[in-house]
Amino acid sequence: MRCAWARGELMIRYHDEEWGTPVHDDRTLFEFLILEGAQAGLSWQTILNKRENYRAAFDGFDAQRVARYNGRKIAQLMRNPGIVRNRLKIASAVRNARALLQVQKEYGSFDRYIWQFVNGKPKLNLRNARNPVPASTAESDAMSKDLKKRGFNFVGSTICYAFMQAVGMVDDHVQGCFRRGKGSRRTKRITRSPE
Repeated sequence: MRCAWARGELMIRYHDEEWGTPVHDDRTLFEFLILEGAQAGLSWQTILNKRENYRAAFDGFDAQRVARYNGRKIAQLMRNPGIVRNRLKIASAVRNARALLQVQKEYGSFDRYIWQFVNGKPKLNLRNARNPVPASTAESDAMSKDLKKRGFNFVGSTICYAFMQAVGMVDDHVQGCFRRGKGSRRTKRITRSPE
């Protein structure tokens, strides 16, 4: 059995291979932060369908490169039909890259900073019909508040909680799902398309 939301080839593969598996690579953490922000108001399926386009458009989510984007580059991205063409979301990716670089300077890595919100280890939640997945938690509230204080954008508590699920900070696989509790045993590696 798998979580009921995983339907369709792309969503099933994402559920089975990634969702809830801990990520400790700064580039992949940045990728999910941007993708979760891009999803605001849209479905995750829409974002997964555009994921490869995002990787190409945002230089493989290299925060140093994205932080150098200027108005001309943002205008170019606004013409890219392969991504969500929302000026605020695109500009926030640039802003978030700059903020992430500052966090890396302070903490040594974005990973070290972001995982402090769950005390450095994944939280295995008990999810079932009586205890459904919440939109946010005290941890996502704290993360959102601190990220905003540091200049990040599109990081409301609901987006932060979805991010925490995506990168395995929390495991919200429902009881009976074959992936429940398995993600904390390995670190997520994102398979990238050949260059």
